[in-house]
Amino acid sequence: MDNRAEARKFLTSRREKITPDQAGLPGGPNRKVKGLRRTEVAVLAGISVEYYTKLERGQISGASPEILDALAKALQLDDAERAHLFDLAQAASPVGRPPKRRASTRWSAGPGLQWALDGFTAGPAFVRNGRMDLLTVNPLARAFYTELYDMPGPVPNIARHAFLDERACRFYPDWDGFADITVAILRTEAARDPHNKELHDLIGELSTRSDEFRRRWSKHDVRHHGSGFKIFRHPVVGEMTLAYEGMDMEAEHGLTFTVYTAEPGSKSEEAMRLLASWAASERLDSEDAADQSTDARGK
Repeated sequence: MDNRAEARKFLTSRREKITPDQAGLPGGPNRKVKGLRRTEVAVLAGISVEYYTKLERGQISGASPEILDALAKALQLDDAERAHLFDLAQAASPVGRPPKRRASTRWSAGPGLQWALDGFTAGPAFVRNGRMDLLTVNPLARAFYTELYDMPGPVPNIARHAFLDERACRFYPDWDGFADITVAILRTEAARDPHNKELHDLIGELSTRSDEFRRRWSKHDVRHHGSGFKIFRHPVVGEMTLAYEGMDMEAEHGLTFTVYTAEPGSKSEEAMRLLASWAASERLDSEDAADQSTDARGK
């Protein structure tokens, strides 16, 4: 990742998003710039125009936490955007923090974690990395993301399914919103972990193969995972509205533990029970097929 270019484009995109009214500045009919002028951002941040211009040109290495914090306030950055700015500055520093170990697609869950996942039977539960690979799942998550598991590739990936599988538009009724979130998560992770080759290979693949991904990537939006509600339309059990919670795993840097649940007594909960029944029948069919194959080889 060209960190200077990333910093330049991010700062420019945030400056262009703020109107003078939002910043408490006079507007006027003859403005020729989109958003704020560089001079206005510099005044709001309490720094010189020359220094801000240097920062916006990507020369962000060496900027102090106080300068970055003032810049974040001037640009009205949210928590995710502020953290992204600090990550970009840290990555640009020649004496920055050493690369942290990020779980790759080769990571595997220990038995305790897998027992915990399998013991959660109210809905899908899974562990993903910043690349949005599904690294380990419970049976309901395996059934929930059945389309991801029949796509080519070494590991099921949420982003690849969203942008490269036409079925995703049905699975996510609000596909546009989900696509925005997916790209923002990848953009955030790319700044957090600028040396992750697997992540940048995925971004390159999606940028090459998907116009929708490429358009969203150019916006430089970022996002932290958290909690909320999403609507899905599963190919077997139909539409479900599910609450989700995403939690960072302290013991495994870069991994997120996510669970989905349906409101008790709702149609979505009924659909989730149907999904569990379907998953159990699929598992039995798979085991029967495996037994028959073993018997055939033994004869």
